[in-house]
Amino acid sequence: MSSSELLARIAAAKVAVLAQTALLHREFGRAESKWKSDGTRVTATDVAISENIFRELATQFPADQFFSEELAATEAPIPVTARFSWVLDPIDGTNNFALGFPHCAISLALCEHGAPIYGVVYDLSRRVLIHGGPGFGLQDGARAASVKCAAFSRETLIGFHSPSDKQLIPMASGVLSHFKIRGLGSATLHLAYVAAGILDGCVDFNVKIWDLAAAIPLVRATGGEVHFLNGEQLPMRVFDLQMKPIIYVAGGPAMCARLRELMSG
Repeated sequence: MSSSELLARIAAAKVAVLAQTALLHREFGRAESKWKSDGTRVTATDVAISENIFRELATQFPADQFFSEELAATEAPIPVTARFSWVLDPIDGTNNFALGFPHCAISLALCEHGAPIYGVVYDLSRRVLIHGGPGFGLQDGARAASVKCAAFSRETLIGFHSPSDKQLIPMASGVLSHFKIRGLGSATLHLAYVAAGILDGCVDFNVKIWDLAAAIPLVRATGGEVHFLNGEQLPMRVFDLQMKPIIYVAGGPAMCARLRELMSG
């Protein structure tokens, strides 16, 4: 793909996400909740943002594939066949959004051959657009940002989501005993905040690819790393709403090495 085609997609992604922020703020803490078959919360705002963003992008890039957490459930995974695809979580942190906690985000990834190459994340809590990817750098609102590579200290902050599978608690205990922990209720923001240098690293045991796809290129834009601990997830060969939870760590190279060491026992 020529650079002009890539730049057109990046520009369209930012416009499409920003166009939904007024709706996100207007319905924040007000949207009526429903519950999906897997027990997760969804609101009409999730569905509307998903439909609106993909309608806009599909008009401009009809040959691309579009994958969202709010796709209608399918019996089988959907093969990734197009060169360029998009992965969307219209509201990451729907529980927070519905209950009036501000840590939630619109999360849109542009992928090439199933690998995320550019991410656009709107952070409702700070009213900031975070975007970037390898070769493009990272913008956190108006400022250029990067992954932290400072030495570990008692002030080191790790974004953390406790494992829902209690058999994994021994993996988590080492991290809990060595670092300060922040749990925001949004996996996208944990990883995006690592990219922006707000958190030093993050650990999660329960996420799906749509929670991470947009923030992965943000982290990698400035030399950060994302390590999957229960099987490589990328490039994405299929999009599967029934996929198993992902366990991963992220941060600078030294942080990732230390987190992996702590989690290995």
